[in-house]
Amino acid sequence: MDIERLDLAAWDDALPARGFDVFHDPDALAVLDAHTDSELRLYGAFKGQQVVGLLPVFVDDKPVGRTIFSPPPGLGVPRLGPIINPNSPKQRKWERINAALAEGVLADLETDRRSTLFRMTCPLEYTDPRPYVWNDLAAEPSFTYVVDLEDCEDVEDAMAGFSKSLRNEMRRYDDLDLSIETEGIDAALRVYDDVVAQYEEYDDTAPMSRPFLRDLLSSLDDDRWRVYVARTPDGEYKSGIITLFSNDLAYYWQGGVTASYDHVSVNNCLHRVILEDIVTEPALESVVGYDLVGANTERLCEYKGKFNGELRPYYTVESAGLEMTLAKSAYERVAGSLK
Repeated sequence: MDIERLDLAAWDDALPARGFDVFHDPDALAVLDAHTDSELRLYGAFKGQQVVGLLPVFVDDKPVGRTIFSPPPGLGVPRLGPIINPNSPKQRKWERINAALAEGVLADLETDRRSTLFRMTCPLEYTDPRPYVWNDLAAEPSFTYVVDLEDCEDVEDAMAGFSKSLRNEMRRYDDLDLSIETEGIDAALRVYDDVVAQYEEYDDTAPMSRPFLRDLLSSLDDDRWRVYVARTPDGEYKSGIITLFSNDLAYYWQGGVTASYDHVSVNNCLHRVILEDIVTEPALESVVGYDLVGANTERLCEYKGKFNGELRPYYTVESAGLEMTLAKSAYERVAGSLK
């Protein structure tokens, strides 16, 4: 099996129909590249002419050493990492591709050097980080909730497993004169202001910049994102959620800052409209789950748990040892933690 570097056009051609995150989209990768000081490297594992494995990384060479990230920090990207796409359903084929991709990329990146630091957060579909552990890296699980929507025909089906209190709140949306519509980039930047204020309440820094958010939404196809905004009858903004879409999942990405209207949670109403669109709109037919993007902060899990989503693990693979311990603290200050 050959490991080669790809350009964005070849990467686009090689992406499978399913099983990748929204930030694997070549337009998203191009924006990430433009907003980092690192070099974007796109690796492909080839079996003959077919690409059966993919891995994007961002490489930053400094006089003191090399750092490698997938995804890059400070941009609000929850996961990136490898995609394995065998042309056979057999597990041993998947494992063979996985091992070859890992070994080839790590060798090219020279991750065995003491001055090289590596950190990669993998997509949900990537379930086997063992080849990286066998190459002297460490792997640790994190978690998110994914609400299963595959067999839902309407929003009541989607809400069937939710807590009673959450269902009741979402149903009250029908009796409110609150308007929830999708809007554009200006509304996304208004939601961003909410996010900044929320992070400041916890003495933290927002996970991205305004220019990055604007450039990302401007570059992605319209079917990759929506901004849901709640307004009163006189047009007053109450709250909003920026939702991203891969071919498989919708992502509760940014926003959803606490707000109420007529004693009802505005965010519960926003989630209800998002769910209704996912399960009823033909344009979103391929989307089979709603990723709440994080189940790693106890105070937030009490709320997210009301959605009765499946607890899904994903892996962070990183360099081990004292150097990485020091680098991790700096990384987490910049990148924030996935909630």
